[in-house]
Amino acid sequence: MTELNRDAIERIVHAIGDQLDGKWLVVGGAALALWVSPRRLTEDVDVVPMTQTGGERLAILELAEQLSPPIESLNSAAEFFVRRVDGWQEQLELLYAGARSTVYRPNATLMVLLKMARLSERDLEAVRLVLDTAAAIDRPRLARALEALRPTTDAPIEARRAELARWLGAV
Repeated sequence: MTELNRDAIERIVHAIGDQLDGKWLVVGGAALALWVSPRRLTEDVDVVPMTQTGGERLAILELAEQLSPPIESLNSAAEFFVRRVDGWQEQLELLYAGARSTVYRPNATLMVLLKMARLSERDLEAVRLVLDTAAAIDRPRLARALEALRPTTDAPIEARRAELARWLGAV
């Protein structure tokens, strides 16, 4: 799989804003690379359509084909996770206002909420970056969400959750 750097991600985001209609949300590693971690590489750009007209998935795949990254470099599967967060629409920051559409990224609280459930090693690193750099973050909401996660028997995940709980309680 091809890894995308900040420049490649910016080209994709600008193409979305300039060539597609509607409103779009970029999450995950791509959003982090454009926001708090410029050296971060990612395998794909997680793009969520904010409006539902029925053609968004096809439009994003056609754009991927046109831009020539591997077609799986633009991924809309994150929509499932984004739409599970209550009030996600109010937790966005402008990323790019294009000629045809607007592209957003999650604010700090939403980014951590989206990383929290899986909480891989890389997710935990991303959460630390966000917590260290965000000017505003709803720590009580994050602590409640962490507490509400389903228990797991996976010891490494439990250890990462405990680390996150310490970070949220420490500040």
